[in-house]
Amino acid sequence: MNFIDWDLPEILIRLNALTADKKPHWGNFSAQQMIEHLANGLSLSRGAVNLPMEVSDEKALQSKPFLYTDKPFGKDIRVGFVNSEKPLVFEELELAVDAFIEEFIAFDEYYESHPEAIHSHPYFGPLNHEEWILLHRKHINHHLEQFGL
Repeated sequence: MNFIDWDLPEILIRLNALTADKKPHWGNFSAQQMIEHLANGLSLSRGAVNLPMEVSDEKALQSKPFLYTDKPFGKDIRVGFVNSEKPLVFEELELAVDAFIEEFIAFDEYYESHPEAIHSHPYFGPLNHEEWILLHRKHINHHLEQFGL
């Protein structure tokens, strides 16, 4: 499977087709919850948010090769650190998209200044810049497909 490129304009073309009332093909997220969720993932990947590990170090090490495959995330994947009941942060979808843009740019700027940085993901363990991009591409693609984008 080909995942979306790590290219903000390309991602925004797809996100800008999203409307607040768009229903997902699977899962419980609203359109805005999904955008806020993607922004939170970007925060996590630059160390602005820290979450505890949800699997053993051994399981994380075994899971990491998945990032290098062309396999997508499963459609109804459930992870403990994601709460679809979490209240919205922003008043409207457009503000959530703006926050996503800011987090995307902050991610790129962070790794420009800290190319050797490593931050942990609750299921994949410590990830470097390249591995975070692989994860984000799969993750963004997963949620774009969730909303038919």
